[in-house]
Amino acid sequence: MAFLQIDHMTKFFPSHSGDGQVCIFKEVTITIEKGEFVTTIGHSGCGKSTLLNIIAGMETATKGSVILNGREAAGPGLDRMVVFQSFALMPWMTVFENIAIAVRAAYADWTKEQVTTHVHKYIALVGLKGAETKRPTALSGGMKQRVGLARAFAIEPKVLLLDEPFAQIDALTRGVIQEELIQMWNTSRNTVFMVTHDVDEAILLSDRILLMTNGPGARIAENVIVTIPRPRARVTIIEHPHYYKIRNHIIHFLVEHAKHDETESASGASDGKAPRVVDFEKESLVKN
Repeated sequence: MAFLQIDHMTKFFPSHSGDGQVCIFKEVTITIEKGEFVTTIGHSGCGKSTLLNIIAGMETATKGSVILNGREAAGPGLDRMVVFQSFALMPWMTVFENIAIAVRAAYADWTKEQVTTHVHKYIALVGLKGAETKRPTALSGGMKQRVGLARAFAIEPKVLLLDEPFAQIDALTRGVIQEELIQMWNTSRNTVFMVTHDVDEAILLSDRILLMTNGPGARIAENVIVTIPRPRARVTIIEHPHYYKIRNHIIHFLVEHAKHDETESASGASDGKAPRVVDFEKESLVKN
């Protein structure tokens, strides 16, 4: 069994008119191995963030389940940590305190010295040494997101959930923090599930990229293997011969699915349909 498994998951929301329900996504099955970095890309409204929130335990599925390390994960827990695009810091707490509160919750039996050492380790990893006593109002957007990442990694969760974590950060700062995220992930090898709209970001960070069709009734249509060896860096990844093959393939998919295929939705053709695997190492598309 995979370390993290989303098993035949379906989600309905009430319709705007209030006289029925709308299927956001249907029969979504995803398996993620321990230490794997998997990203999902799709147009707005396909249910990417809803799927992430269900994994986090902040939403409930209409059908299906989340299995983590052999057990059903129901409700929120410290074994799944979320980094939001909105930073989600306590404004009255310092950088140190925002991270320490999570560490204390995760490791209630630790001494004050253990907590302090652990927090300072992750503050240094995200390049915030010297900013420990600053409050969020004194931090830039990039610094705030560094605090969020440090807090998430510091409790060493079984699964790290990233919901478009760099969406509110300028492009230059985003690139720097992406490199820091790679460094932290290389150190921790957390299992990561990320949602993003940024194709280049997904290629840089991920082992696999899952492509979702549009809703209603969205599904995982393709499983793109990132066939670019690690370690990766933004300045060198574009030199790999597979980079533009992967990038162009994803963009082509997104353009093709800019308008939902109503025929497929109406016929239920997406039900139980396994995503095809795209592997440019093999130069082929293979049915999963």
